[in-house]
Order: sequence, then C-alpha cells, then structure tokens
Amino acid sequence: MKPTAYPLLVLLLLLCGLAGNAPAQARQYTVSTLTGNLLLTPAHGERGSAWGKANCQGCHVLRLIHANAPLIRPVVQQRGYQTCGGCHGDNGTGQTRRCLVCHNNQDLPLHPLQTGTHRHDFATGKDRPLGDGDCLLCHVKSDMDGRFELTVDLTPFRDADGKPSPYVSQRDFCLRCHNQTHQPRGVRIQLRPQYGLNDPLVTIEDNYRYIDRHGDPAGGGGTYSGLRGSSGYRYGQSVECTDCHVMHGTRNSNLLLDDSRKGVSQLNPLLRSKPYRAIESTPGNYAQVCVLCHRMDDLSVEDAALDTGNGLSGVHDARSDCGECHVHGQGFGGGL
Repeated sequence: MKPTAYPLLVLLLLLCGLAGNAPAQARQYTVSTLTGNLLLTPAHGERGSAWGKANCQGCHVLRLIHANAPLIRPVVQQRGYQTCGGCHGDNGTGQTRRCLVCHNNQDLPLHPLQTGTHRHDFATGKDRPLGDGDCLLCHVKSDMDGRFELTVDLTPFRDADGKPSPYVSQRDFCLRCHNQTHQPRGVRIQLRPQYGLNDPLVTIEDNYRYIDRHGDPAGGGGTYSGLRGSSGYRYGQSVECTDCHVMHGTRNSNLLLDDSRKGVSQLNPLLRSKPYRAIESTPGNYAQVCVLCHRMDDLSVEDAALDTGNGLSGVHDARSDCGECHVHGQGFGGGL
C-alpha cells in the first residue's frame, strides 16, 4: 500500500467508529423538541466538554440553529444568545434562565396573554410583575413545541403520598400546591386574614373533590340551568382551574379571566377566539365571566335576557356581587 493511502485509511476508520457510536450517544443524550427534552446536562458537548461554559456562540452559529424548530426560530434569531438559557437551562453556569426575553407583550404577545395587573405572582396582598423565576416555578422544563403537555410543560411536583406520579389533569397540578397537608418543600401558602383557616387557597383541594359543583361533585340542573350551545361543557363534568382562573395577567380580582382567550378551554373555538371581554364591572360582579359558559334555558327568569355588558346574556343576576351566593367550599345555596 502506498504511504499516501494511510491517512485515508485512518480517516475511514475514525468515521466508522463515530458512526457506530452515534446511535448510542443519541439514545443517551438528545436535546430536541422531538424528544421533549431541552435542558442541557453534564453530557453537553464531546464527553461533557461544553458543560459549565457560558459562551454559547463559541460553538453554535445563530443563523444556523433551530432550523427544525420553526415556532421559536424567529424570536431566537431576533433576540440572540440571551434566549438560550430560558429553554436549555444554565448549562451548569448558575446564570439566570431568562424567560421574559421572549415571552413578553412585544415578541410573543399571545404566548401567553399577559395583560392586566393581577397575576399568579406568589405575593399575598399586592401585585408585582412576574419575573423569570416565577415562570420556572411552574414551567421548569417546557419543550416549546407548541403543544401543551402535562408531563412535559409543568414542573413535576410530588403527590400527596410523596411520589412523583404523572399529572392526570391541569387541576391535579394546581392541587399539589393548593392544599392543607402536602405542599411541596419550599412552598408555604400564606393564609389571607379575611378567610383564616378556610382560605380557598389551601382548602380548595377538599372543596374541589367533595363540595364544589365545578369540581368532582359536578352539579347541574335547577331553575337557573342551561349552558351555552355548541360548547364542550356539559353537566356532570368537572372544570379545570385554569378555565376560570388565569395565571399570567387579568384585570379581575381573584385571578378570574377578563378575556375569553385566557381560559374557558372547552368553549366553542369561534366564541372563545372572538374574543369576549369578561370584566368585573363592580366589585364581585363576575356576570361577564359566568355568561361565557352559562346561558339559562328559560330566558324569562330574572336577568336571563339582560346583556351583561359584553354582548352575552343568560345569567340570572347580571348586576350583583356573585360571591354572596357562589363561593368555593359552600355546599348550600348557590355554591360554586
């Protein structure tokens, strides 16, 4: 064999060796929206050589990355390398993971809708803007593929038995913090003075499972019965917490939605996306919220034919404080 052939032979052997190892490496460590894993681990880079490095541009060319992720590629191209940590973690650097650099009212105004001053800001008795850390408490490992998946896009908190069981619903996720006996380590919900020990923030687990008509008891019927037509809601069905309560911003108290696009997931898509406003017109008057799903069968009863102010009618009282009768944990009267 001629001497000049040896380099070619060595190159072929190396390529074969790399090709043989590639599938095993891919199975062990793949960062991709296809796998549902975006967080970097100590395996990042050749034998972990990139772990702990903060200079992403040292290896990744901005104009080439995310070719197979069209949903996020435009905003990443616009905002640059400061976006990396939000999705891929801190890569062992301890640097802040930035979520709001993309998820804001300018770059991604609908993902999610963040209008309004009241938010799930983990602050009792005051309103403050959401920060990057707030996002990560609930969404520590989202894969940004445009599909909401319980086991991927929500932080995995342990259940009442201390086990890492998968979520069966969005409300299952909410109730792993909002309860009296098994809040996650580091979570301590501060009771509001006006409620004391009966604060729905912690009693909602029992309320939802045993009392509330929007919960597992799933009420229906009666004088004021009737649901809006062409809707996915039906009597005998429990309702997700986030169908009524929004996390990222609302004008209404108690985090009740102020825009049909922010909740009511089972509503007819044409109605939901119109959108309909749902403003608390006077303190405690949530008629515009309730009327999104509720439309009484008998429109001659009380205020049933009265426009609540958003173009919809169908609730029995469009002018009063709903909370006088409809309260979480109230098993008599109107309940909730």
